[in-house]
Amino acid sequence: MRDQTEVSLLQPKIFAHRGASRHAPENTMDAFKLAYQQGADGIETDVHLTKDRVPVLMHDERVNRTTNGTGYIKDYTFSQLEKLDAGTWFSPHFAGCRILQLDELLEWIRDKPLYLNIELKNNKIDYSHLESIVCERLSQYRLLHRTTLSMFNPLSIRRLQSLNQPDGLALLTSSRIKNPVWSANQAGANALHIKYARLSQKIVDACHRRDMAVRVYTVNKPKQIRRCFSTGCNGIFTDVPQVAVEYREKFTNT
Repeated sequence: MRDQTEVSLLQPKIFAHRGASRHAPENTMDAFKLAYQQGADGIETDVHLTKDRVPVLMHDERVNRTTNGTGYIKDYTFSQLEKLDAGTWFSPHFAGCRILQLDELLEWIRDKPLYLNIELKNNKIDYSHLESIVCERLSQYRLLHRTTLSMFNPLSIRRLQSLNQPDGLALLTSSRIKNPVWSANQAGANALHIKYARLSQKIVDACHRRDMAVRVYTVNKPKQIRRCFSTGCNGIFTDVPQVAVEYREKFTNT
């Protein structure tokens, strides 16, 4: 187990993208626990709502890719979803891994020195009350102060303004948005999450002039990791947190 000493605020944070998803099935407890063991500063995950309004952790709107089931999450109750196998698709070693509800992750993470980034998956299906349900859970587990909510949907950020929202609200941007810093600022976000292909010193500096954090996804190659750190960005999302931790140590010691 790693040293529990918190990483310096001056260092970029390393978020395990869907957990340590290169070595364990994404968004499962196996992936989250492995990321913690590998020294990640935080966990990144994705949240949808089931038919009975239970927030669950999965990237896709449909269960087809990462389980033995088919169809949309919104058409399942949680009791139906948790019967699916969410591990065998990755490796027979992980047979029996379950789809998690958000509460299970929050219960596990609350006594650990980890940050949390939750992506609200409401850009394709704009789940009713997703924001308020997630914020209520975060408040219940007293995790608002070390959580960032991110989303591609700027309307979701505006809805969060009237809630007891977490400290971080991040606009996720794709390559199609011409001025991501302006878009995040207009949406009311205090952080910008960009694809690695969009990373530039100009964007990082523009964010910091507005007291806006900037984090980069999804960064796995050592060369990319080093470049992110050299810009002074606030964090990266990676499938290989152990690699990122090793390169951050090398980078900060040079």
